[in-house]
Amino acid sequence: MRGYAQGRSVQEDVRSREEAIRDLVERLLRALGEDPQREGLRETPSRVSRMWVEELAVGYFVDPLSYVKTFEVEEYESREGLIAVTNIPTRSMCEHHLLPFFGYTHVVYVPSGRVLGFSKFARAVNVLSSRLQIQERLTEQVADFLDDVLKPRGLAVVQEMLHTCALIRGVREAMTMTTVALRGVFREQRELTNLALQVISSSKLPVPRLEGF
Repeated sequence: MRGYAQGRSVQEDVRSREEAIRDLVERLLRALGEDPQREGLRETPSRVSRMWVEELAVGYFVDPLSYVKTFEVEEYESREGLIAVTNIPTRSMCEHHLLPFFGYTHVVYVPSGRVLGFSKFARAVNVLSSRLQIQERLTEQVADFLDDVLKPRGLAVVQEMLHTCALIRGVREAMTMTTVALRGVFREQRELTNLALQVISSSKLPVPRLEGF
């Protein structure tokens, strides 16, 4: 996983990237035949640059480890119980067309004595997804990150996403993709893996399909 800038250089980097994106957006508007100085567009380059740096691409500037808070739970050290965290809202930007894809991330793990604070799953997924991504890689990155933090006996990550690059261009269909990443005992014990997938299936929310869009 890529490294992260630290300290004062982060702020300097953010400011320089905001300026560069602002200039690029203004050039894009001109290339489309628009006037960046007309009333409706005058603030657009600044708004778009802040949106990318502070929200859509904030994962380039934030270390997901800063949100990690784990707890040792002795009861799990010698047991095989499952923990499931489902329906984590997930939004990212496709690196192929710079269009969003969104849906849910579901996590099931067999702890080895360490558990992660409940809300931290959502925060970590948000950081990892706030970059230019493809779903297949994002699923593996979430699994790698949680596996490294929790050191669980087993881990399953499932993501279900609607891709707007297929919805509003190309085939223009409400197509969803499901990706699965397995670690530890879930790679070896099919019955346990099936149980984890059943737990996810019984509690997951449907991904909005936007039929008729």
